Amino acid sequence: MATVAVVAHSRAGHTWRMAEAVCDGVRTADARVYPIRIDEDGTVDETGWTALAAVDGVIFGCPTHMGGPSWQFKRFADTSLRVWRDTAWRDKLAGGFTNSTGMSGDKFSTLTYLWTLAMQQGMVWIGSGMKPALAYDKAAPRESMNYIGGYGGAMATNPFDDPKAMSPADLATAAAFGQRFATFLIAGSTPNTPYVDFTKP
Repeated sequence: MATVAVVAHSRAGHTWRMAEAVCDGVRTADARVYPIRIDEDGTVDETGWTALAAVDGVIFGCPTHMGGPSWQFKRFADTSLRVWRDTAWRDKLAGGFTNSTGMSGDKFSTLTYLWTLAMQQGMVWIGSGMKPALAYDKAAPRESMNYIGGYGGAMATNPFDDPKAMSPADLATAAAFGQRFATFLIAGSTPNTPYVDFTKP
């Protein structure tokens, strides 16, 4: 069975909701998933590092803070020097997701950093594979699959202080990304992700 680790830092809970959605998507592709939390001090326990070493693919996640990854995620990334020395993650598949309060919030900068980390580790990046909702329907409502238009990975826009109020469409987009990632890992290709308007029954 293919195995995927989803390693993420979440300050207020929004990013972890995304991580859970990504994990759900991985499971729908019949892959085993290992959710790994980066603590508030930026550390991962040894069980997490062991899982990261063993899996076939790794999906990174963190909130976008001040136009880039949270410092906790950056500490985890810097600590990954321990696996860089032996190229232990080389040729594993990699992907990423992020969220911020603003519709833009410079989330692309964070995804670019996650991609850069993967490239430093010799990994192979998998993007969202999704066209934005407005490419299908110029009147697409906010609650549409990939409304934000993330190609490099999954993106979400969230209320500042309430993880429970996150967009169902953004969470569904994260799940679809997890499914694509695992499907590509297993089969080497994926079908197109369909456009979905979540305001329609």
